Amino acid sequence: MRDCSRLSRRALLGLSAAALPLSATTPAAASDAHVVGGGRLARTGIQVRGAGLPKKLTARSWLIADFASGEVLASFGAHRRLAPASTLKMLFADTVLKNFDRTERHRVTDADLADIPAGSSLVGIKPGITYTVEQLWQGVFLRSGNDAVHVLAHMNGGVARTVAQMQAKAEDLQALDTHVVSPDGFDHPGQVSSAYDLTLFARHGLRNADFRSYCGTRTADFPAGGKKTFQIQNTDRLLTGAWGLDTYEGLIGVKNGYTSHAGNTFTGAATRGGRTLLVTVMHPDSGGNGVYEETAALLDWGFGQGRSARAVGSLVEPVSEGGAVSASPAPARKAVHAAVGASGSSAGGSSPWHLLEGAVGTVALLGAGAWALRRRRAAAGGAADSGAEGRHRG
Repeated sequence: MRDCSRLSRRALLGLSAAALPLSATTPAAASDAHVVGGGRLARTGIQVRGAGLPKKLTARSWLIADFASGEVLASFGAHRRLAPASTLKMLFADTVLKNFDRTERHRVTDADLADIPAGSSLVGIKPGITYTVEQLWQGVFLRSGNDAVHVLAHMNGGVARTVAQMQAKAEDLQALDTHVVSPDGFDHPGQVSSAYDLTLFARHGLRNADFRSYCGTRTADFPAGGKKTFQIQNTDRLLTGAWGLDTYEGLIGVKNGYTSHAGNTFTGAATRGGRTLLVTVMHPDSGGNGVYEETAALLDWGFGQGRSARAVGSLVEPVSEGGAVSASPAPARKAVHAAVGASGSSAGGSSPWHLLEGAVGTVALLGAGAWALRRRRAAAGGAADSGAEGRHRG
């Protein structure tokens, strides 16, 4: 976006955000030669080559991969476009984290907080208080605070500029299922991602020491004004053991998300025996702890029976770091399921959404040039995202 080479890459990646349909789709099987990460990742059904997987996996999509090699060990609906909720904050961090030193200080103004959608999950930032960049990122990762996201976005030149940079970053990472509308992860119309893309975001982020440190922090003291502080706790239940869950041995992060309409999303990473695995689980049938339980089950499988599994695909490298440019999957032949909403709902359904912890905010759709290989896109309607303690956390 910032130079001709960026524009040419966008063209090659086949982006056409302006052509987003209003109905959400699940992709049909595409030609193996044109699928990011390998053709099997676009096929229907569970993809695995090896030992049997855990039973009772209810998520609408999931993926497990080896962090070091990038091998995808198993997946289900890897490229299915769904509402990402606060897991999209991983892409926000991938995009903005390197722009500021963690010791830099910023005095928050009313303008920094003016465009936060009502009902957002908040860490508790107040105008007139000076925060370090490190504290703002703790607000993002631990509490999923949209106030912290918006302050950092304003420091970065504004929300619109940050959204454009996030979209460009997604394209460079070859996360072609992702369309960014807001930096905070609210499910605005058209904002979607996939289990594959979220895993790319996590893998890229964990290569950064600050990202890795923030997402693995359990508690932190946060400014309350003057010399006063209050403690914040990470909303990742596998990291903290909250809400009746055991902590997961070897867990190192990464990010969770929730909307009352679309359900839970989570990307987690853990290390055991010198091996690090990444798991993304999106929209399981069961609420509450379900997304964490299914993540833990997949991690257990990966560290156990999954050691003998042969790859069904791969996590690609960023174009800017020498990754081979991949073409996006072929357009879906038919819309067969809704990307968000209740199971069995029609793709064009318009049932009312009961927002528990947020509200739809201003939509900032990005237009992009089309190419002969037009991307599949599925739009998802908006529900509020939450990381708030004491409710269904993200």
